Amino acid sequence: MGDKRGFNTGLLHDTAGRYANGQILPPISQVTAFEYESMEELEKVFAHKSMGFAYTRIGNPTLAAFEQKINRLEGGIGSISCSSGMSAISSTILGICEEGDEIIAGRGLYGGTIDLLHDLEKLGIHTVYADELDGDTVRKLVTEKTKAVFGEAISNPSLTVLDIEDVAAAAHEKGIPLVVDSTTATPYIISPIRHGADIVIHSTSKYINGGGNAIGGVITDAGRFVWKAEKHGALADFVRYGKMAFLLRLRTDLWENLGGCMAPVNAYLSYIGADTLGLRMERICSNADALARALDREESISVSYLTLPTHPYHEHSKRLLKGLGGGILTIRAGSKDRAFRIINALKYAKIASNIGDMRTLVIHPASTLYIHTGKDEAEAAGVYEDTIRVSVGIEDKEDLIEDFTNAVRSTI
Repeated sequence: MGDKRGFNTGLLHDTAGRYANGQILPPISQVTAFEYESMEELEKVFAHKSMGFAYTRIGNPTLAAFEQKINRLEGGIGSISCSSGMSAISSTILGICEEGDEIIAGRGLYGGTIDLLHDLEKLGIHTVYADELDGDTVRKLVTEKTKAVFGEAISNPSLTVLDIEDVAAAAHEKGIPLVVDSTTATPYIISPIRHGADIVIHSTSKYINGGGNAIGGVITDAGRFVWKAEKHGALADFVRYGKMAFLLRLRTDLWENLGGCMAPVNAYLSYIGADTLGLRMERICSNADALARALDREESISVSYLTLPTHPYHEHSKRLLKGLGGGILTIRAGSKDRAFRIINALKYAKIASNIGDMRTLVIHPASTLYIHTGKDEAEAAGVYEDTIRVSVGIEDKEDLIEDFTNAVRSTI
């Protein structure tokens, strides 16, 4: 937040009372275009010589309010809202890279991101995968074609933790930016920009929204990376704008032209959803920890969660994530058949493909999210035939523990 206020205080009081007519929330500007008194005024807006909105695809007051909220939360110089998390990732990579360029990424990525990177291969943008995404590996893999490093703060669902400071230092030594997808971690657990990340991405459909009622994504630029035309040809026309180069490349060029804008009503729903992010994440992390510890005592399954002492990234969680484990845990049931039976036996968890909802959600990722992903790539992401992914909600933890324990024991 940039001050000494608590997380929740900052969320609720950064914008209160700043809207017209004393409104404490931004109005929903559900319009396509904006009227001007003269053509001269509209010309200035299109020429970026005057502030204003012209067409919702390239800007809207409700979107702007949400973008400002996320930007203050992340500590950047500006944010851009997108139609989805995938739109945010694709816009970011296409904003940095052009044909013949490469990015370095960790192997344990979300299935949709893996599929996107395969699609980008067809456009001539190649991904070099690191089995372990750390500073030493980045230094070894960087070539003259490398334009960015991409990683997830907490990978979904493999639950690897990115040492942002270590990877950022290596990337910066080589003159390339670090892009971090922090969807699973959320700003409540870690602020990637404060640890050295250059660009932060969220699928706001998840924890930021929290209610499962609006698809969206957001990109936040730290504004510290020095873009050079000879290194990043995709930004050659924008490097003269200094720290604003990347945002202007997106806002006035690529993002605007691709048309992946967020809908105003989705921006509003995500804005009000974000108000309770701190409270929800506190409860979600507490519930997930309690559920993981209870299930870890069941001998017929194996459980993966960051706060369990046996987890390979447990120390990373203590050192980098305030000792919090986030909202995702995974269960290995022993077989696909038993995984299905456990899922079907649950009373409270809803079978759905989202994460970050206030309600507990459960899914068999190998049959859904990773159905088009190769076996090796899926297993690198922590997805096996017997894997169950659980997105823990804010229900009473005693009910969740009883529900999952009964489902596990009833399927032995």
